[in-house]
Amino acid sequence: MISGALNNYLLYFVIAIGLFVFAALFTLFGVYAERKVSAFIQDRLGPTEVGKFGLLQTFADFLKMLQKELIIPAAADKWLFMAAPAIIFVAVYLGFAALPWGPGLVPAHINLGLYYVLAIISVETLGILMAGWGSNNKYSILGAMRSAAQIISYEIPAGFALISVVMIAQSLDLQVISAQQGVTAQETIKFFGFWDVTHIGGILSWNIFRAPHLLIAFVIYFIASLAESNRAPFDIPEAESELVAGFHTEFTGLRFAFVFLAEYSMMFLVSMVAIVVFVGSWNTPLPNIGSVRLADWTTGPGWGIFWIAMKTLLLVAAQMWIRWTLPRFRVDQLMNLCWKVLTPLSFLCMLISGIWRVWLM
Repeated sequence: MISGALNNYLLYFVIAIGLFVFAALFTLFGVYAERKVSAFIQDRLGPTEVGKFGLLQTFADFLKMLQKELIIPAAADKWLFMAAPAIIFVAVYLGFAALPWGPGLVPAHINLGLYYVLAIISVETLGILMAGWGSNNKYSILGAMRSAAQIISYEIPAGFALISVVMIAQSLDLQVISAQQGVTAQETIKFFGFWDVTHIGGILSWNIFRAPHLLIAFVIYFIASLAESNRAPFDIPEAESELVAGFHTEFTGLRFAFVFLAEYSMMFLVSMVAIVVFVGSWNTPLPNIGSVRLADWTTGPGWGIFWIAMKTLLLVAAQMWIRWTLPRFRVDQLMNLCWKVLTPLSFLCMLISGIWRVWLM
């Protein structure tokens, strides 16, 4: 019994290390990809000097950060200042624990997985406020307050959009929501509420096609996730032209690296939640057509990892594309969009889901 418990703890430790390594490697890849995407959009070359095509540029930047002195401002609150980057990163890092990567591939299977992810992500706001207040810098405090107001506001339409799916799926378990969108579904799936696509699988069994209003809910969630990640055009908390750098102005070296790590990890996390809940999760987009069982042939643990990774990376690419295409919103525009447009629309989607579940499912 003791040996079994030790094996379980060892497994959890390996999973924890694996998730951290994944977050770090994705950040290195994401920073490089964003530089290349921005360069392409602006007709530039981007990184070219360090390594072939500049591939080692982000590794060089990381090594440079490791050598930076960890400075604490004289008037800062020492403990808040040191703890803030860790809390910001850990809040995002722990969110990966409940996300499914394939059939049966969940680091920590939680029946209330979606609720857990939303709850743990919200802790990031506390870390951002600690960073701003602990820095004892007016620019940092302004950036932290802006970020808190923005994240709390946009969590409301994001939550309503996700509840729209939960009401149809009748579960908060992300594995159950995933399984309902493919050939492994245990209940009848109807395309637009009418045609049975349970055994066909493929793209028609994804939630955004099972009910047409969920496509609107997906767009609402995606817009809200940009604001939650402080991504342009909602990067007001970090607006370089107005706030120097926002809540992380005073951070250097590894502390700044953890804040940066959290931002890029959050990009992947919110995109993966969108894919799991709305866009078929680890299920294949290929349907079964008569005797040609494309869905059956491209479903399984290995395929699941491939499909969910590809879908998530496409959504991350869309976030980068938007950042270098749209101008930054003003504060009043950002709040008007949230409270006057997204929140009423997401609430309407939630009401339609209730009616849809009762009458058509």
